[in-house]
Amino acid sequence: MRVAILTSPNQWFIPYAEELRAKIPKSDLYFSHQEIKQAYEIIFILSYHQIIPKTFLVKNKYNLVIHASNLPKGKGWSPMFWQILEGKNEIIFSLFEADEKADNGEIYLQKILKLNGVELYEELRDKQAKMCQTESFYPKRSPKDSELDLTKSLEEQFNLLRIVSNEEFPAFFCKEGKKFILKIYDFNEK
Repeated sequence: MRVAILTSPNQWFIPYAEELRAKIPKSDLYFSHQEIKQAYEIIFILSYHQIIPKTFLVKNKYNLVIHASNLPKGKGWSPMFWQILEGKNEIIFSLFEADEKADNGEIYLQKILKLNGVELYEELRDKQAKMCQTESFYPKRSPKDSELDLTKSLEEQFNLLRIVSNEEFPAFFCKEGKKFILKIYDFNEK
C-alpha cells in the first residue's frame, strides 16, 4: 500500500510526522502537496495549512485529515486551543475525507481526547499529535472495495468474499474491459 504523510514546513508537527513515517513501512513525507507527483492509496494530511485543489485530491484513493473538533462545528485554525479557552476538557477529533473546502468532507470517525485540565502547551501538542499519530483508522468501504484480483487465489481472497453483500456490493472482477459479478452463498444454508 502506498502511503504518504503531508504536513506544513517549519512547524510543530514535523517531528511527529517523521515518527509516523518511521512507523508506516515505505511511506513518504511531504511538506507541500505540489511536491507530490504520484498517486497514493492514502495520504494523511496532518497539520497542513493550505487548501488543496480537487485536481490533486482525485489522484489519490483516500485523502485523510484529522481535525481537533466535532466537525462540522469548530472548523478553522487552532480548534483544540479555542475549545480549551471555552473550558472544554473533552476534545473530539474528527477523521474525514478532504475535499476542496476547508475542514470539510465525509466524516469517517470521531474520537474523544480527555484532558485533565492542567496540561500546558507542550503536553497539549504532544497529546494532539498522538491522536493523529498512534491511532489506526479504517476508511469507509465502498462498492469498489469488492473487486477481486484475478492474479490471486480464492484462498487468498476468501476474507474479502466473506464481507461482500451479494445484493448491495457484490464481489466482482474485470476481464478484457468487461465487469463480472461473483456471488457467494453457504451451500448448507437454506
